[in-house]
Amino acid sequence: MQNAHPDRPPLSLFQVLACGAAIVTLSMGIRHGFGLWMQPLTQARGWTRETYALAMAIQNISWGIAGIFAGMAADRFGAFRVLVVGAVMYALGLFGMSQADTPLMLMLSTGVMLGVAQAGTTYAVVYGVIGRNVPAERRSWAMGMAAAAGSFGQFLMVPIEGQLIATVGWQGALGVLGMAALLIAPLAWGLREPHLAGNQASAPREQTIFHALSEAFQYRSFQLLMAGYFVCGFQVVFIGVHMPSYLKDHGLSPQVASYALALIGLFNVFGTYTAGALGQRLPKRHILAFIYFARAVVIALFIWAPLSPGSVYLFSAVMGFLWLSTVPPTNAALAQIFGVAHLSMLSGFVFLSHQVGSFMGVWLGGYFYDRTGSYDVVWYIAIALGVFAGLVNLPVKESPIERTPRLVPASA
Repeated sequence: MQNAHPDRPPLSLFQVLACGAAIVTLSMGIRHGFGLWMQPLTQARGWTRETYALAMAIQNISWGIAGIFAGMAADRFGAFRVLVVGAVMYALGLFGMSQADTPLMLMLSTGVMLGVAQAGTTYAVVYGVIGRNVPAERRSWAMGMAAAAGSFGQFLMVPIEGQLIATVGWQGALGVLGMAALLIAPLAWGLREPHLAGNQASAPREQTIFHALSEAFQYRSFQLLMAGYFVCGFQVVFIGVHMPSYLKDHGLSPQVASYALALIGLFNVFGTYTAGALGQRLPKRHILAFIYFARAVVIALFIWAPLSPGSVYLFSAVMGFLWLSTVPPTNAALAQIFGVAHLSMLSGFVFLSHQVGSFMGVWLGGYFYDRTGSYDVVWYIAIALGVFAGLVNLPVKESPIERTPRLVPASA
């Protein structure tokens, strides 16, 4: 199934990529800088790092759970409505984060509200539009372009966020970012699919939602992709949130952390684009296995080598190339195996696994630091999980799943 609505003209490739890339640049660019707020916020409120880490963990699990429903809504009604609601929630969540004066308020704003907002403004929703409007022979490349945009957002916005904190304070910086998040709403108009605008306008599908889920969860390769994505979430969110504090603990300046996160974003532009382009020519399971094995090696070398600004920047560049490069081949494999009718929803479930891993990575980072004064245990867990993820991706079957034709097309 190449196009869920063959009788409708698709959106232009330029329009999908331009608007989708701008949206992901904003949503992921803001999100990647949250590690910069750990120390100023916790010091101002007198909270432990574990408190902030738990809020970020809740954010990631909320993102994952809400992503399933955001994906269902986007598949059924189109991305436009989901993106507008997500933009408003993003702005409200950032304002709530700036005003939170109790751990509970931090959990609700930074955790729940921002998690739900990110579910409606990031990859699963945008990739659904790409899947429905870009031909299969260019789909992996297009997904790589969108993921690269998110990485460029990190490169562009993390240093800006660091400067905002330094100039207008951590609370004022959150207010500025809240206004920036609202720009997602007008950009979403470019991803409006008229044939998905009304409740009854979508074309009949060969599967109900429940049949699609039953098929996917019983399919071994879907389970393996979910397992690998769990590891991806664990590694990148642990590093993204805790590395600024890890570096400061070792005597490096906050600017080193800002530049390190920016380098991750810059090199991930190339990594995600490369992974998406290679996904058109090489088995996606081999690309994913290589990424996870390489991450394990890079993390091991980083924690065993003497720490200096140079070693941090080298680690950030190489890790950045591997950072979100798992996203295009994973989602392109889902589209290739299951088709595009329920792509946003299935991507949402796989992403939930990613976010469970994110929850564990960011929370265990704070947990073990508060109890041992070190991040060493979590670094070693990240290495072991990288080897595990590389192994489980190797047996993934990428060929389209064989289905028994259904006599009566379902409308759900």
